[in-house]
Order: sequence, then C-alpha cells, then structure tokens
Amino acid sequence: MKKKLLLIAALGSMVMACEKNSTPGGGGIQVDTTATASTDTFNILNIKDTYADLADYSHWRDWGPYNLHDPSIMYTGDYYYCYSTDVAYGQDIQRSSIMVRRSKDLVDWEYQGWAVNGLPSQAVQYIKDSGGTPFDGVWAPYIMKVGNQYRLYYSLSSPTPKLSAIGLLTSTSPDGPWTESGLVVTSKESIQMTNAIDPTVLVTPSGDQYMYYGSAWDGIYILQLDPATGLPRKANDKGVRIAARGWTGNTVNGNIEGPEIIYNQEQQKYYLFISYDWLETKYNVRVGRSDSPTGPFVDFNGVDMNEQSDNIPMIEAPYKFMGHAGWQGTAHCSVFKNNGVYYMANQGRPVVNKYFMDMMVRRIFWTDDGWPVVSPERYANIEQSTITKDELTGQWERIVLGYQVVPGYGDQQTSPDLQESVYMKVGADGSLDDDSANSWTFSDNQLTLNWSDGTTDKVVVSRGYDWENHKKCLVFTGLNNQGTAIWGKK
Repeated sequence: MKKKLLLIAALGSMVMACEKNSTPGGGGIQVDTTATASTDTFNILNIKDTYADLADYSHWRDWGPYNLHDPSIMYTGDYYYCYSTDVAYGQDIQRSSIMVRRSKDLVDWEYQGWAVNGLPSQAVQYIKDSGGTPFDGVWAPYIMKVGNQYRLYYSLSSPTPKLSAIGLLTSTSPDGPWTESGLVVTSKESIQMTNAIDPTVLVTPSGDQYMYYGSAWDGIYILQLDPATGLPRKANDKGVRIAARGWTGNTVNGNIEGPEIIYNQEQQKYYLFISYDWLETKYNVRVGRSDSPTGPFVDFNGVDMNEQSDNIPMIEAPYKFMGHAGWQGTAHCSVFKNNGVYYMANQGRPVVNKYFMDMMVRRIFWTDDGWPVVSPERYANIEQSTITKDELTGQWERIVLGYQVVPGYGDQQTSPDLQESVYMKVGADGSLDDDSANSWTFSDNQLTLNWSDGTTDKVVVSRGYDWENHKKCLVFTGLNNQGTAIWGKK
C-alpha cells in the first residue's frame, strides 16, 4: 500500500486534474486569463479553515493558502516561492502541472498559476513504455537553486503499483519557463526498491549533492547526484535505503514517505525529516540526525532510522486546541531558512472536513541539545519582544504529542488520533497545577517544567498568533526528557 498511488482514489472527486496534454507548455507560469482577478486586501481574519466558496476554478486567484499539498518552499529575490502537488477541493482543476504561489511574509500568499501546461513528457513516456497510464496530476515537487539555475524536481506516478518517475525541470527564473532536463530515478514493481516519488535534495558544505526520496514499499532512499546536471552521478542508480518503518507482527506500522533534508551549520549536523502514516488522518512528522549526509540517521534514543522500528521525536501531529475541532493530515513538510531562522511548511486538513487542504507554516526552534521543534501555532509574522516571567503565570493549554500505533494504511488508520490540549496552571509561587511537587523556572525565553513523576519539559517561549481565537498569544514548544514533543498556548 502507498500514499501517492492512492491519492486520487482516497479523495474521490476532491483531487483530480482534467487536462491530459503530455507536452509541457512554455512561456513561464501558466494562467487562465478568463479567471476572476482577486481584489481583496489582505486581512489575516479572512484566512478560513474551509473555502468552499472559493473552490470553483473561477476563483483560483484567491487560492493563496488553499488547495495546498506537499509544498516545497524557497526564498529567492523578494519572495518565498512555493511549489506543490496538483490538487483541488470539490472539482476537476484545469491544469496538469505543479501549483505555484508566492509570499513576502509567509502569511499573505498569492496564487500564481501552474509551472507548466501539461504532464512532463519524459515521465509520461517512461510510464507508457512500461505498460502503464500516468495519473493526471504532478506530485510532490522540490525546488532549489544551483548557481543561476532553478531546478524543479517532480513526481509522476500511475495506478500501476510502484510505476513512477522523478524528473527534473530547469529554468533561469522561478517563474519559468521550464525545460525538461531528464529523469532522475524511476521505479516499477519488478524492481526491489521504494516508490520513485517525493524527492528532496541536499547540497553539502563541500558541494556534493544527494537526493532523498521514497514512499512505502522499501522506505526512504538516498541517491548521489551530479552537481553539474542535477541527475544521478551514476546512470540508472537507484540509491540505497536509509530509513524504514516498524512492524507489528506481519503488518507494517504505517506509511513512510515525504523526506526532507537540511544541513544546520550551527549544529554541524544533517537533519532528515520524514512523514509517517496515512495522509488524510494520522499523518505526522518525525526527525533524525547524522554527522554524515549518507547516515546513519539516528533518533532521540540513538536508534538508527534504517532499522525496522518507529522513531522519535515526532515534532508535528494531528492536534486540537480548545474551541476548535482540530487539524489532521499535518505532514509532508518543507524545511527552509531565511535570515537565520528556520521554518517548516506542510498542509493541514480541518477535522470538520478532511478534504480541505490548507497551508501551514511554523517557525522551527532548536533545543539545547540540538533537536528541531516547531511552534504549536502557524506563523503569523508576530513581532517578538521581551517576555517577562510575570506574563507566564496563569492558565495555559498544554499538548503532549503522544502517539498510538495503528498498523496498516488508509483502511486501518481511519482516526486522526488527535492530540488534545488540557489546562495547565503556572503559579506565581513557582508551582504547576497548584501542586508544590511540580515546579517551573524561566530564563532567556527557556521555560522548564518539572513534574512530580520525574518528567521534565524543556520548552522555548515566544509570541505567536492564536489561530483558534484570532488574537495574539504566548506559545511554547520543546521536548521532554523522554523525547516527546510538548506544546503550549496562553
């Protein structure tokens, strides 16, 4: 079983593309000049969880944060550019391509159009020559810039199990036009390997390049690239596995896919982010780290991610704060940096209707021992100012990001396994929940929560935006001494 091959079937009519032209068009971003132009002035209060009133294709210019799945984001020029999977809610969309949007602040997103007009012909030809028919949409792109060249990797799959291809488009502009520049890696059921979708690329400090990719079957693979071309260093190389899922009896614990890779110069380590489980429900993000781009990548407990076991920390998962139904399907992330700050972006699906797909960008913080954690609330460009100890006292909502193993895929993982908030009282006397056996300390935005059961939460406090109640707030994020992510909001 696999996520991407079942994406269209899983969403029914929610996710489809109707145009089947197999030759990408030129001329830069493809737009429909008959569509209604957006005249709205940006107001954060206008960002809704659902957007049925904007779902019709005539409103595509208003899709800024909407119809977003599997994003890849890069800052270039004055904009963050986002490229994402070809999806739509409640209708057939009018392009078979890669969706493009941009923003100056990661909050106000402008939907630009589609990267090309039609499916990439080289990937189409591979699938047809292998006896299959490609899906109508392009999935899980990855964007990067090498010198003066923009490289846009893409995934094209088919209903035939594991018959997929990752290809490369190149341009001198983030707006295109894009030129097909070859296939990077292909897969089929007769070859022992993972599914050739979901690419991400790393450039090491020495200039070496590696692609990490894969979904289900044999886990996550690493493949060395030729920096000059962006194609495999060795022709027909499939790479080797570097990450896998655990098993319960004879059933895998769930899907593994959507890798993202970064090198953090400050930490002097490579970080591999991976998505677990079914995309509509339990989808969540795990992370491991390594001293080498080729691994081994280890988790919080020092376990190699290539062993058949599930790894921690889980830094984002379906969640629910009070006064809101919650969010599910929160994974397949893009991790990027600008002005010294790291961010993580992915889609989220509102629990009230899981077929809506919304942009979620969160700021990444780093623990004292070098693990990335993300804000519990979406980024809203809130000004950061000094936080005093007195501001912390009072009632908070706290979420412990726990996890329940449900082996299997979509048919088994029907519940989002929401991690729900509970109230926590921070006392002026240094106690927690009116119990002197629990205590807290605060210094330089670092909050430590000491619990009587021996658990210690070390979290960083920042100013944020309460999306559930539409007002400014304080938030915290971090890990406890068992490697479990802890979120809070006040």
